[in-house]
Amino acid sequence: MERVFENTEIALALKSDEEISRSYFLFSLIKKEPLVKIGTAITKFALKINMPVEKLIRTTVFDHFCGGINESDCLPIIKKMYSKKVYSVLDYSAEGKEEEVQFDYAVQKTLSTLEYAKDNEAIPFVVFKPTGFGRFEIYKKLSAGTSLNDREKIEWGEIRKRYIEVCDKAHSYNIPVLIDAEESWMQGAADTLAEEMMKRYNKDRVIVFNTLQAYRWDRLDYLKELLEKGRHQKFKIGIKLVRGAYMEKERERALKYGYKDPICTNKSATDKLFNDCLKYMMNNLGDIEFFLGTHNENSSYLLMELLKENGLDNNDKRVWYGQLYGMSDHISYNLSNTGYNVAKYLPFGPVKDVMPYLIRRAEENTSVVGQTSRELQIIKKEKERRKNIKNNTADFKNN
Repeated sequence: MERVFENTEIALALKSDEEISRSYFLFSLIKKEPLVKIGTAITKFALKINMPVEKLIRTTVFDHFCGGINESDCLPIIKKMYSKKVYSVLDYSAEGKEEEVQFDYAVQKTLSTLEYAKDNEAIPFVVFKPTGFGRFEIYKKLSAGTSLNDREKIEWGEIRKRYIEVCDKAHSYNIPVLIDAEESWMQGAADTLAEEMMKRYNKDRVIVFNTLQAYRWDRLDYLKELLEKGRHQKFKIGIKLVRGAYMEKERERALKYGYKDPICTNKSATDKLFNDCLKYMMNNLGDIEFFLGTHNENSSYLLMELLKENGLDNNDKRVWYGQLYGMSDHISYNLSNTGYNVAKYLPFGPVKDVMPYLIRRAEENTSVVGQTSRELQIIKKEKERRKNIKNNTADFKNN
């Protein structure tokens, strides 16, 4: 397989020299783990006491990883990426809200992104987070098999109504919905709701996608069970496959409460499970459509090989690649340049509300071995390429 991800000219074509320098500076900071921890603590404190730091956050980490504070802010970025056939998934990324009014607001924001998607071919999916639509504790109790009290039963009913409202509108517009995954101790209830939505709306084509986190060792078994259930009950399966985002928290909780760690023993085991899930989905593509959320080059190449081996077009509508905005442009843009379906998650929301997301991105880039180094390597290579072109042009003019 040709190593297409090495082409930095294609990967960073949309970035100006100034933007490339700013990205290099940002990832150089993120690479330093102690600096990330200190910066995170200071930022949380500053926002808590309402210090005027939002402008600083916007011009650094926010603008790199987010599209703006609202949907309109995101539109120029969406248009720009689509000029290279990279699609966008608008993601309202405000987190940590626990009031009913905020859950209703999150639904309205998701419905709003559906309206944007309906009229813009550059936005092929919408997305929401389960705890954006209801309290974590409700999901947690149901996942543990604990009975809800009367008030909590009403809350669960409201959560279910929110899922239905969004998925029903998405179905009427024929726009797929990606439902994110969260911590394992609340995921059982979220899976149950996602499955109910699949039964309702995935009869003719896939509208609802649930998310599998491959760092959980039980997820391939769950995927197989879900497919059998879908075949028996006559509905199609939509899967967004990712490696996972809560590893440290998962391990700490398992140790604290003395249950078996739900996370694979090491990264190689996670990589194997991820690739095994990918192969299983490809082998059952008639009943499954999937969105491969990955910044891993080897897994990306694997899907390219599987599509080729199965005689499928690069842009088969049942198969999508996805990366986060601000990361792995060398994968996204080189894939789109070769004709694959690629979408970037484009988060948006008020700076203060999006900080938990931004902190996770900084921590992820620090903890994932090689992630930040790879970003820096790509940026450095492109900086040198552009410098050589300028030098050659100057030499030509002087001769």
